[in-house]
Amino acid sequence: MNDRIESIRHADGVVELHLARADKMNALDPAMFDALVDAGMRLKADAGVRAVVLAGRGKAFCAGLDMQSFERMQSDAANIVGEGAGGKDLTDRTHGISNAAQYVAMVWREVPVPVIAAVHGVAFGGGLQVALGADLRLVAADTRMSVMEIKWGLVPDMGGMVLMRELARSDVVRELTYTGRIFSGTEAVALGLATRVAADPLAEALALAREIAQKSPDAIRAGKRLLNASMGHSAADLLLAESVEQKALIGSPNQAEAVRANIERRAPGFIDPRR
Repeated sequence: MNDRIESIRHADGVVELHLARADKMNALDPAMFDALVDAGMRLKADAGVRAVVLAGRGKAFCAGLDMQSFERMQSDAANIVGEGAGGKDLTDRTHGISNAAQYVAMVWREVPVPVIAAVHGVAFGGGLQVALGADLRLVAADTRMSVMEIKWGLVPDMGGMVLMRELARSDVVRELTYTGRIFSGTEAVALGLATRVAADPLAEALALAREIAQKSPDAIRAGKRLLNASMGHSAADLLLAESVEQKALIGSPNQAEAVRANIERRAPGFIDPRR
């Protein structure tokens, strides 16, 4: 990676990724944007990874966009015509359906295994959107969270609109977007933006990742493909997709091993998947 991301790989296929800019509460600067995208793209191509934990070093998960980036926005007249702080047209699709900033959050949906965000301290603005890109979010009760873009006269533009709409009611998303108010980890669970409260989000996220890593990696990856597809497909298309995935799994080496291990009452020995 680079000095913005710390990566720890465990023998069971679990990978820890830590935003490592603790002195700035892991705020998003250009180097952090690049590091997160690079980490996600590496994991997309890694057949040996079984689950990912995404966390932040120091006092916070991520405080959002670095203040210097806001200052550059203010002084950059090009933003008046819809360009980002780096002078790039935000409407350019540089990463599939996303632009580069959106891909910092959306890439975690493309990582083919479950990504679990361990959230503590604060998750503001872009930091919240990065967490929303994960499959699951374990949060400390006193975590402070906000859809904070309105404070700066902006809207969520790192995938937040796509990600929030599948987690919370429309009126809830509207209230948070219009007000930018700060809410706790406990409230985030009640609103649907977090999975559950954890006394120690990192420890519990790692335990959950290790549990997932013991399951058939082929079935886990197939499940994630189906869940990703569920938001944008008709019932007919999704039913067919279920059948296609199940047909590929039945009788495959890892599926057969899952059956044998259960019958023999032993831990399974799975092989890395081909896709």
